[in-house]
Amino acid sequence: MSTIQAITSLEAWEQHVSSLPPSTLLIVSFHAPWAAPCAQMANVLSTLASEYPVTEPLSTSWVSIDAEELSDISEQYNVTAVPFLVLVRNGQVLETVSGSSAVKVRDAIESHAKQTPNSGQQNGAKVAATPDGDAAGVDKVDAGAAEEDPEKKKEELHKRLADLVKAAPVMLFMKGTPSEPKCGFSRQIVAILRENAVKYGFFNILADDEVRQGLKEFADWPTYPQLWIDGELVGGLDIVKEEMGSDPDFFKPYSVKANGEAPA
Repeated sequence: MSTIQAITSLEAWEQHVSSLPPSTLLIVSFHAPWAAPCAQMANVLSTLASEYPVTEPLSTSWVSIDAEELSDISEQYNVTAVPFLVLVRNGQVLETVSGSSAVKVRDAIESHAKQTPNSGQQNGAKVAATPDGDAAGVDKVDAGAAEEDPEKKKEELHKRLADLVKAAPVMLFMKGTPSEPKCGFSRQIVAILRENAVKYGFFNILADDEVRQGLKEFADWPTYPQLWIDGELVGGLDIVKEEMGSDPDFFKPYSVKANGEAPA
């Protein structure tokens, strides 16, 4: 049976990828130690991997990557939240799955594991990788059948947002990433968090317009960045500065220095 290999360096990643036959489906799981849903997803993927025998040549290859420790790889695949799954074959991104839905993950893996690399087809529907890595090109009839009721779609989005704001004790919704902020306000709030040694999760709202627009309504807060603590909105840069001004120990419960380790 297949097992999941932990990739701990960029060199190990490059060696692993270069060693795979073009036909191998590479299942890449991005995780972070502070995100509780990642532990659940690790169990799901371990169970799924055990269902796939080790073949010659390899039909599937399973790896896990710490999204923060290997941020260069995370940015390469536009990882904006964890858990995040990327399915790759012969250097081509076939599909990505964000979130902890075991059903979506299983369906995606089974779909591409069964698909023959040369045909590019399954169940009569054409599948091609678009530049941003999402699966596209499904027959128009299928796309029309998949249309959802607007209210149901909104409800599902709000459920996703409710999970996202609680993905870490401190969550920053920003433009860009901590290593490459795309606006001055985001850059300043990242600097404040770093100065206070705060362990935090982040979401790049520029990479997901659904979250970018939906969170404004969900939070009743029209601008970014947004800082959330324990699932509650603190606010933007000005509010964070005000909180720090009135309480210098505002971030102390979430500081790595204060606790000796990253908060769970």
